[in-house]
Parts: sequence; structure tokens; C-alpha cells
Amino acid sequence: MSLNGTLAGRVGEAVQNASGDSLSLVSVSLKSFLDNPIIRPLRLIFYFVTPNETTFKEQHEVPDYVTEVFPMFTLMILLELVICFIRGRRTLRINDSFSSVSAGLLSLLPPVLFKGVELTAYIWIHENFNYFHLPWDSPWTWIVAFLGVDMGYYWAHRMGHEVNLLWAAHQTHHSSEHYNLTTALRQSASQKYVSSMFYLPMAIFVPPSAYLVHSQFNLTYQFWVHTEVIDKLGPLEYILNTPSHHRVHHGRNKYCLDKNYAGTLIIWDRLFGTFQEETKEEVVYGLVHPHRNWDVFYTQVSHFLYIWKCFWRRKGWRNKLNTLFMGPGWAPGKPRFGCHEDIPEIEQAVKIYNKDLPIWCNVYVVIHFALALLAYIALLTMKKLVGPVVLFVSVMYVVFTLSVFGWLYEHKPHAPYFELLRCLIYVGADIYLTSSGVYDGASAMLMYLALGLRFIFLASGSIWLIHCYRDLTAKKKEA
Repeated sequence: MSLNGTLAGRVGEAVQNASGDSLSLVSVSLKSFLDNPIIRPLRLIFYFVTPNETTFKEQHEVPDYVTEVFPMFTLMILLELVICFIRGRRTLRINDSFSSVSAGLLSLLPPVLFKGVELTAYIWIHENFNYFHLPWDSPWTWIVAFLGVDMGYYWAHRMGHEVNLLWAAHQTHHSSEHYNLTTALRQSASQKYVSSMFYLPMAIFVPPSAYLVHSQFNLTYQFWVHTEVIDKLGPLEYILNTPSHHRVHHGRNKYCLDKNYAGTLIIWDRLFGTFQEETKEEVVYGLVHPHRNWDVFYTQVSHFLYIWKCFWRRKGWRNKLNTLFMGPGWAPGKPRFGCHEDIPEIEQAVKIYNKDLPIWCNVYVVIHFALALLAYIALLTMKKLVGPVVLFVSVMYVVFTLSVFGWLYEHKPHAPYFELLRCLIYVGADIYLTSSGVYDGASAMLMYLALGLRFIFLASGSIWLIHCYRDLTAKKKEA
């Protein structure tokens, strides 16, 4: 071999190695960027993920993506608030946002007691009726799971509007007369247990791990479409569910009703005839017959109560069963979905329900709601350390807390008395736990936290004690 040939070979080898090192460096830099604490949650929300990074053999290996992106939800809500303020629009009210976020927290409480009921059913079917085996590590399995979950969501969502009993669960999500990112958190506590049946056919061929991955992404994707600050998105409107499409879905205008059920892909609505493009007519949000209250528990059960009354009032078993399984607008002698002319017209000057509290009371509710959220997190972390009775009582206390706050926003006369009772229950429980030695051996930080919370609840109880005393004194004078 000549000297020139040897030199050329070495130069070529050096260039190849340098090129490979450069590609490797770019690959590492790109991965580092995509896994950035800010970029990664955004990717998860917008479904910008690859099969390789979101494919797992067993369902217990699947990360809790919803919890991971929750801090980003908070940042996006604040960003939306700033944009609306700059544009001079008020699309967020504390009372309505409290009602939405409280509904979301309430929907998370049943899984604390009955975690994994729907996933357990899916796993059982997959293990016993897996007739069409798809390999867990195939990109095609990932794609099939993505399409299967999304179409399953479409039909679950559609039936949630077309079957009265299912609508009773889903209507909670539509009960806000505002449309912003907090509305996305307004979820039903019961809907997931009835909608999960629409995904069970997938268990015959889709591994549980793939189903669990895409069911989470399908949920997180729908968060960002609940906003008015994003206009139409050009060609993406033909393929994806967008804020424009979902605004139509949440509208109570006649042209909006029962349209655009999509989760991630709008193609299902286009395919099955339920698509409606947003028009120039202003969208008015909320239920056809609005709740007009902030009672968190009532918002969850109101339509169930209505169905119960209709069921017993209507004569004949056929009418009774139709009350459960026909559309929400059905009545004896009417078509399955009711009569279009029965839907009330949108009023000329739309009046959105609102009851304001004094600033101090709003601040009070925000602080104590944050404490309720911390209590929920503590329940999750201590679930395995406490008995079922303590767990159940703790969940009921959180539910009671959210209900009392709703009564405060509703200006219910009994609300201050129940808030006083709520504070006293906490202080009493804390004293009992301290005397029973629960905190023995606890860290200094935990002890300081417990003392701080006791002080907060004692101070809060004192405020409501004074308020209740003045209220009772005033009533005696009036009598």
C-alpha cells in the first residue's frame, strides 16, 4: 500500500469517527433537551412522544404521566390568566374555578379507596381472552393502542351524551358557564367507572401496559383544548381535536349540541357524522338547563336525582327503562333524543351565574383548599400505612371540606356553622393523634408542620366562632 493510500485511509477513518462523534453528541443533546423538566411535561400533554420511550412490558412499569404533568397544568392556567388579563377579558372567576378544581379533586378520591377497578377488569379479560396476541414491544402495537383508545374514548364520550344514565355522570364536566383551562379539571367522580366498558374489547388484543399509556395521554391531551385564547390552527383542524372544535362541544347553542366528541383525533367525528365547525356565532357555554350553584356534591349527583324522580313518576316499565337509556331530552311520546324545539333559545343578554364573596373569604377558601390538596397527597403517600377505616374517614373529611366551601360560595346560612365544625373536627383529630403517640419518633419538620396546621385551624375556628356568635345574636334581636 502506498503512503498516499495509507494517509487517505487514516484521514477517512478520522472523518468518519468525527462524524459519528458529532452525531452522538447531537443525539445526546437532543435527548437532554426533550427530557428537560419544562419540555418533557409539555411533550406529554401534547402527545409528542415516541413508541420507543413509552412502551413497557408490564403495566406496573408505566409511569404516572398525569401526576407528572400536573405542575405544568398549573403553569398553563396562570399563563392563560395573564393572556386574558392583557386582552382585557375575564374568563376565570374564583368561584367557578374553585368549583371546577374541586370537582377534579373529588373525582380523584374514589380511586384512593377503590384503585384500579377498571384496570383490573381490563387485565382479567386480557389474560383470559387474549385471542389476537400483539407483541408488547412492537411499534405497530403502540399505534393500534393509540387508535383503539382514541376511538374507544369517542364512543364512550358520545354515549355519555346520548344515554341519559351516562349523561348523569358526564354532565358535571359541562356544568361550567365559563370555558378555560380550569374547566378541563371539572370531572365526574363516577364517569370513569361506566366509560371504562368501552375500552374492554381492546383487551382481547392490546396489552394492558399499552392501554394504560395511551389512556393517560388521551386524558392529558384534552387539557389544553379547553381555552378561548387559541384560535383555529389551520390544517391541524382537519386531523386533531383543537380548542376551536372543543369550544363547539361545550356550547349550549343549538348548532353546538351533541357535536365534536373527539379525544385526540377529530377524524372520528368526521367519519361518524358528528362533526361541527365553529362558526362566527358566539359560543355560550354550559348546560341547556344550568345548575346555577357552586355546591360541589350537588353538581355531581343532580342529574341522577332528576332521573330518580322521573323513573318513579313515569308509568309503565317501558317508560321507566327509557328514562334510563334514552337521551337526556327524552319524555314519553317524544323521539329518542327529545325534540329540538324544546331546547331553550340563547338569551340576548347572557347572564352568567355569579355570587361573590368578600376578598378575605376568597383568600381563606384558597388557603384551606390548598391544605385539602395537601391532605389528598398525604393520603396517597400514607395509604399503605393507615387502616381502611382511617383512610375512609380521611376521604370523607376531604369531601366534607369541599362541600362546605361550596356552601360558603353559595352564601348558605348554615355554611359558617359547618365550617366551624370542620375546623373543630380537625383540631380534635390532631389532639387525639398526638395523645395516642402517632407523632412519636417523627422528624422535627413534621412536628413543626403539625403544630402550624393546628394553629391555622384554631385561628380559623376562632374566626367562624365569632361570626356564628354575631349571627345568632342578630337573629335573637330580630326575633
